[in-house]
Amino acid sequence: MNILVIGEPGNLAECQKKFGDSHQYSLAAEHREAEKFLVTHDLVFDFIINEEPHQFEIYLDAPIKVMINTAKISLAELTHIVSRHLPGRIFGFNGLPTFINRTILETTIWSKDDEPELKRICENLKTAYTLVDDRVGLVTPRIICMIINEAYYTVQERTATREDIDMAMKLGTNYPFGPFEWAQRIGIRHVYEVLEAVYDDTQDERYKICPLLKQEYLKALTY
Repeated sequence: MNILVIGEPGNLAECQKKFGDSHQYSLAAEHREAEKFLVTHDLVFDFIINEEPHQFEIYLDAPIKVMINTAKISLAELTHIVSRHLPGRIFGFNGLPTFINRTILETTIWSKDDEPELKRICENLKTAYTLVDDRVGLVTPRIICMIINEAYYTVQERTATREDIDMAMKLGTNYPFGPFEWAQRIGIRHVYEVLEAVYDDTQDERYKICPLLKQEYLKALTY
């Protein structure tokens, strides 16, 4: 397949590692640049739709299959923005850094009728997939970012150090990374924005952002 990746070079590298070199890949940094590729490619992986949700309109009439990174914005929200039902070739996936290269691709669909097409896409990509509800934060990002947030509260309260928390989580729960290691791999900006989106959606206090995490997020924006 000819695959168009909309995002950063790191997103392209993750797709190439996940789906292999039997496909042809192109990279576009923004949606305006991507429009010219839509007629020549078979599949799009859009990692940055939450930054330009109004650009979602470019997919509505283009005859191309699209995987939308819905870690921070749901398919339902995108439908509301454009005031149109989704074509049956637009799907959601977990596109946060480090998550795409897992064994199973975390995905969402707008309608149950869309699953056969998603299955065909994943067969062509030679990846297993799992369907989760079309909610902001999906499942894995929501859980991991909540754990990271709680770890920041623990450090803020001076109950334990970052190093101790990371070690305890790896030894006690067999996690591959501790919360702060995970935050570094995902990127503090992504962690903050997932938590912000989930809290706005649910108003659940579990996702209320720790002031220390917010402080580090704001610092990261200035560099």
